Amino acid sequence: MNWDDIRIFLSVTRAGQILAAARRLDLNHATVGRRLSALEEDIGAKLFERSPGGCELTEAGRVFRDHAEAMEAAMTAGRAEVGGRDVQLSGTVRVGAPDGFGTAFLAPRLWRFAEGHGDLTVQLVPVPRAFSLSRHEADIAITIERPATGRLVASKLTDYRLGFYASPAYLDAAGTPATLDDLGRHRLVGAVDDLLYSPQLAYHADLLHAWPSRFEVSSAIGQTEAVAAGAGIGILHRFLAKGRSDLKAILPAHKMERSYWLVYHESARDVRRVSAVADFIRAAVEEERSLFG
Repeated sequence: MNWDDIRIFLSVTRAGQILAAARRLDLNHATVGRRLSALEEDIGAKLFERSPGGCELTEAGRVFRDHAEAMEAAMTAGRAEVGGRDVQLSGTVRVGAPDGFGTAFLAPRLWRFAEGHGDLTVQLVPVPRAFSLSRHEADIAITIERPATGRLVASKLTDYRLGFYASPAYLDAAGTPATLDDLGRHRLVGAVDDLLYSPQLAYHADLLHAWPSRFEVSSAIGQTEAVAAGAGIGILHRFLAKGRSDLKAILPAHKMERSYWLVYHESARDVRRVSAVADFIRAAVEEERSLFG
């Protein structure tokens, strides 16, 4: 069995398409297709259902993937041990994160890790509604809840708080609510409910039965900017609103709390470039934990 064919198999598994895998491997897509066929013939089983929309693993393909990933991890560890150097601080590590944490916290900090490792590329991408670590759409994901299923390794990064905010200009014009019941007489800024990828993103549910917003934004950053511009009252991440003169906290007795989790697939446990980036993120959060309080 040819290791290069297994490497191509893993790349197609993670990309979901032959063309995308070929681009990552800098190979012709026809070559990738032929190598997959050769691997299937060698194994004696069909590994993918191929269609114009992509490649989906068969049951045999899913079984073989687990063994291929174990082989990859063993080769990585062996090269590092025998070579006496950290060979895996090279290549690409993709980090998926919610827009608030990703844009406001990770983006200004994570580049420094890449800067210190000239052969490493770190990619920061938003977490979409449907997201799969098992298909390696990212190497590391920051989530707001601990995954309940899958071969995943998860550790809590930090708790974070949210609160009610409005702009000083809005409050001057509309008045400051004194109770939760008063919110019904104000303009409210909210999320787009059918785009929430987790029930935990419906923050108002901790305190209120409904949040009848007339203006809705599908990102935490967008909601923050809309509230700061005077659109109304919103539920904002405190670490995004902290220190801004165009945002004022209201109803301070009422707070909501969530958590950020760092998650990666267990097949990446021994991949040094992934563990090194994960360690950097944990250390960065620990150093500035008070920001999220």
